[in-house]
Amino acid sequence: MKDYIANLPSDAGIYKFFDKENTIIYVGKAKNLKNRVSSYFTDSKQHSRKTLRLVSQIIHIEFTVVGTEKDALLLENSLIKEYQPKYNILLKDDKTYPYLLITTEPFPRLLITRKLDRSLGTFYGPYSNVRAMNSLLELFKQLYTIRTCSLALSRENIEANKFKVCLEFHIKNCKGPCENLQTEMDYLEDIWQVREILKGNISQITQIFKDKMLAHAEKLEFEKANIYKTKTNSLTIFQEKSVVVNAKITDLLVITLFTDEDSIFLNFLEIKNGAIIHTDTFEAEKKLEETNEEILIYAIFSLKDKYNSNAKEVITNIETEISIDEMEIYCPKIGDKKKLIDMSVRNALFAKKEKLQKKAVAEETHKHQHALLQLQQDLRLKELPTRIECFDNSNIQGTNPVASMVYFRNGQPAKKDYRHFNIKTVEGPDDFASMYEIVTRRYKRLQEEGEKFPKLIIVDGGKGQLSFACQALKDLGIYGQIPIIGIAKRLEEIYFPEDSIPLHISKKSESLKLIQRIRDEAHRFAITFHRDKRSKNSLNSELEEIKGIADKTLQKLMVAFKSISKMKEASETEIITIVGKAKAKLVLDYFKEQLEEKKKV
Repeated sequence: MKDYIANLPSDAGIYKFFDKENTIIYVGKAKNLKNRVSSYFTDSKQHSRKTLRLVSQIIHIEFTVVGTEKDALLLENSLIKEYQPKYNILLKDDKTYPYLLITTEPFPRLLITRKLDRSLGTFYGPYSNVRAMNSLLELFKQLYTIRTCSLALSRENIEANKFKVCLEFHIKNCKGPCENLQTEMDYLEDIWQVREILKGNISQITQIFKDKMLAHAEKLEFEKANIYKTKTNSLTIFQEKSVVVNAKITDLLVITLFTDEDSIFLNFLEIKNGAIIHTDTFEAEKKLEETNEEILIYAIFSLKDKYNSNAKEVITNIETEISIDEMEIYCPKIGDKKKLIDMSVRNALFAKKEKLQKKAVAEETHKHQHALLQLQQDLRLKELPTRIECFDNSNIQGTNPVASMVYFRNGQPAKKDYRHFNIKTVEGPDDFASMYEIVTRRYKRLQEEGEKFPKLIIVDGGKGQLSFACQALKDLGIYGQIPIIGIAKRLEEIYFPEDSIPLHISKKSESLKLIQRIRDEAHRFAITFHRDKRSKNSLNSELEEIKGIADKTLQKLMVAFKSISKMKEASETEIITIVGKAKAKLVLDYFKEQLEEKKKV
């Protein structure tokens, strides 16, 4: 999973999480797919319990690249409405997503609800973005006068004059159907238009407004014409904010494909009223002598049937002369449709790239698995050494002694589990005693914390280091529970506990190469730590000669400048900012005295 996430694109798009049953459990949008998806698998302490539960169920991830973050939001909404993933609800403040409800009562109302009861009327949604839903409601207030009261407006009640108009009528937010000031037919016309907008048929309603505007203008009814002009503008502005591409592009299928010797990589987009409402990317096995045109025809019929599409226009990335009854199929060269092709092509190419990456990972995993099996055979281990820990010491003439432990899981380094050790109980250059200390500390801690022991311990060194490591295990009472070996650098000999005769593994053997790789990584990790510590100590020792400067001040200076040379190059203002004016003067005076002494020499 980590390798897959590491290779995700840094583009805007949507991502889908699948569980073990291949069911979509969450759909999300991202400005940067790689950063957003990886955030689910890091910093687990910051996640809620519901997010942790979601992550634990993720088996597979799919994504679709789009043009902008706004495009991703719109596509996310479409997919949530289509699939209604359970975690898109569970992760939303313990509530379900809100719906818009048009009731079935006389003079229907438009309500926000979180309870899905189909007997109450027609539901639209759910809306994962409440701000977008509220924008819709605000639009409807500008365009129509839909009642907000809960009166039972039956024909009998209205004719019996049971109701009086309220404030909403006087401020022109309602036309007063309660007093029969608006006919039910006129009211239902508005409700029909609301339904069409909620379905996405905005262009149709815009045309109705334009026709009414022109009709009133021809009759010189300019005030009424201006009302419909305002409504047309409001709807146009809303539509411009709600489309992925040109709003005139509607009922369109985008199908792009690439093939290699064995596979077909295909991306599908369905566009309606300028927005992507469906998307799919998949790989299929290629049959012998199957042409791209044949694949395209099969894909068109399969996807139209799968998504119940009535689109009569298909654009694709392959040049084709095929024709299907009442359907236009072509390859655009310029314009918004060419941009859609480019977007779809990127998704198809990502599918192909993903396959190659998975193949490379599988080959690498197989290689490591083979090396582990060979290692198990060469060392005569009872279990496959899937968890290996290797120790190494580092010091120069006994100064700044340190040690390291590296951890390999399934033949690969797990760097988060690497450990550094400062030698605490040993004085002078004693590698044997240092090995005893670090092995004791490591496995005593694992004992206390109830953690699992490794399947194999490797000690960088010959019989001496190995015997002291074994003594540490004996003193902890776990000797014999963990296989342990030592590797001598000179002849790459493998030593076993209580056996003076080393094992010589073929230099070409995958198992020896793995041991060497682990040993070299432990050595590199120890040397790096030793150099860092020695550098800090040398810096600290020189600064300690400055009178009036305490350890805390030295630490601030070391963190800020990293080295003496950089500190000497710093300006007075920079040093004052870190340690204050008085202490900065002591530091600068010290450097000045050193410089004068060098000139005298």
